[in-house]
Amino acid sequence: MLFMPWNEQLEVGIDEIDQQHRWLVDTTNQLHALLSSGEPQRDQVGTILEQLMEYTMNHFIVEEEIFLRLGYPESAAHKAQHNIFCEQVMDLLTRHDQGETVGINALKLLKSWLTNHIFKVDKQYVAHFRAQGIAI
Repeated sequence: MLFMPWNEQLEVGIDEIDQQHRWLVDTTNQLHALLSSGEPQRDQVGTILEQLMEYTMNHFIVEEEIFLRLGYPESAAHKAQHNIFCEQVMDLLTRHDQGETVGINALKLLKSWLTNHIFKVDKQYVAHFRAQGIAI
């Protein structure tokens, strides 16, 4: 069974964003599988954390560009949450690079963030996007 199964509740209805969210969920599941395999290689964990950090930052750029283009009124608050999450992932990556074992903490952060952020925060912009003509 997957650590974090993808389901329709995680969809916001915008293909590009849903595909990016799905990649983040799939990669979180890859990290879980690696950590559950017994003795995960530190370099493999580091690679996944780096991929997550890079991809997440690019995903946030896509969302924030759409916010700007469509005049999303909650853009500043949403962007602030993005910044906090990036700081948290960067902290985990730094701690990992310094020799600390952070895999379980990364899984908890990723699952909590993805679930709560998509369900509660990302879904808030859907009505605004629809009103601006974004097909959902």
